[in-house]
Amino acid sequence: MEASVLYFLTIIVGFLLLLVRRHPKAHGHLPPGPCPLPLLGNLLQLDRRGLLNSFMLFREKYGDVFTVHLGPRPVVMLCGTEAIREALVDQAEAFSGRGTVAVVEPIVQGYGVIFANGECWKVLRRFSVATMKDFGMGKRSVEERIKEEARYLVEELQKFQGAPMEPTFLFQSITANIICSIVFGERFDYKDRHFLHLLDLIYQTFLLYSSFSSQVFELFSGFLKYFPGAHKQIFKNLQEILHYIGQSVEKHRATLDPSNPRDFIDAYLLRMEKEKSNQHTEFHHQNLMISVLSLFFAGTETSSTTLRYGFLLMLKYPHITEKVQKEIDQVIGSHRLPTLDDRTKMPYTEAVIHEIQRFSDLSPIGVPHKVTKDTLFRGYLLPKNTEVYPILSSALHDPWYFAQPDTFNPDHFLDANGALKKNEAFMPFSIGKRICLGKGIACNELFLFFTTVLQNFSVSSPVAPEDIDLSPKESGLSKVPPKYQICFLAR
Repeated sequence: MEASVLYFLTIIVGFLLLLVRRHPKAHGHLPPGPCPLPLLGNLLQLDRRGLLNSFMLFREKYGDVFTVHLGPRPVVMLCGTEAIREALVDQAEAFSGRGTVAVVEPIVQGYGVIFANGECWKVLRRFSVATMKDFGMGKRSVEERIKEEARYLVEELQKFQGAPMEPTFLFQSITANIICSIVFGERFDYKDRHFLHLLDLIYQTFLLYSSFSSQVFELFSGFLKYFPGAHKQIFKNLQEILHYIGQSVEKHRATLDPSNPRDFIDAYLLRMEKEKSNQHTEFHHQNLMISVLSLFFAGTETSSTTLRYGFLLMLKYPHITEKVQKEIDQVIGSHRLPTLDDRTKMPYTEAVIHEIQRFSDLSPIGVPHKVTKDTLFRGYLLPKNTEVYPILSSALHDPWYFAQPDTFNPDHFLDANGALKKNEAFMPFSIGKRICLGKGIACNELFLFFTTVLQNFSVSSPVAPEDIDLSPKESGLSKVPPKYQICFLAR
């Protein structure tokens, strides 16, 4: 009996030793980082101000590439312009996988153009880029859509007659209408109750997504999913938006004309029909629903939030606003709308818009990536499917590239002659193969909406510039600017 017990213990000890010896191989040779606790990971070492602050503190100790255990799972952090570019550009294919975002994963489940992986993602991205170009991303057609929306915006702002107003939903409306015209084939009136409800759902979801609760959920989603929290409301909100999308898809299906596709949904339905005999096609209903959700959400919130931050900064720094308006008056005048051709003649305005994007830092820790194969990076071996966070904030605030990284200063994007200069650290849309597919339309929106408003209106605040607080309302996986009042006074 004793011999059998001894034999059993020997087997157990041997098995444990084998696991210990295999452990480094299973996890490759990951970069250094704070020592994790079982299950808890680095929870006790995290800063209570949130994940970004925690990562920046770890960076001071471990350098630009390090490993943090978010709960039980190791995640490699990339900080600084060089490290991010080396990974996402120089080894673009290896780092092109998409990691999971826990608070939206129950809805997206790895589907759609933003969250899919492998061949599915490649097929959907090629289709989405080509289709959106056909229905609005091409220079001329998207310009006309934005200029038309800008005219509606000016008319709406004139109704306030200079009275203080809160701009969140109006800025949401104009950016939503651009993506809606491309995806759904229609725009909405600014007073449409159903439209405003959808925008409120998007805004509330963006707030929750950016909250401290969502950051905690990212660490322990497997456990916390059974309890109340922001993730429950996010799920409910996105389900309601999906219900609207589903109704729109059915209307499109019922009125589809194969010889005259009207928008993204029509084009997708035609591709579904074409590939219906292919059992392995990526063009199925679930990918359509999540792709449209992703485009609608991202196309609405990112540009509108940048505009909200932008005009708050114009209130804070009126001398910069005056210089932008001086350039608008010199190049465009007051008798025609701005066009995209004006951009090359307006380096200061372009520098201001770039600096708004840099300073607002809307996606500070980026959308998670993962490596698609065992990958050697800076002497470390990252096993296939290792999650990677490109900390975009560390590039946008990189002191090697921006002389005053924590100060709003358009000179960051101007050379000694006042011309616009390229900056390698400027990556608000990320970089590499996973760069935001709506970057082109977003840049066009920001220029045309920003210049059209400042061409027609001066802006003022009930609060003195020195008392305006730029602190975000929420800062986590994303940043949300504070609510504020602004007066648009006809020029």
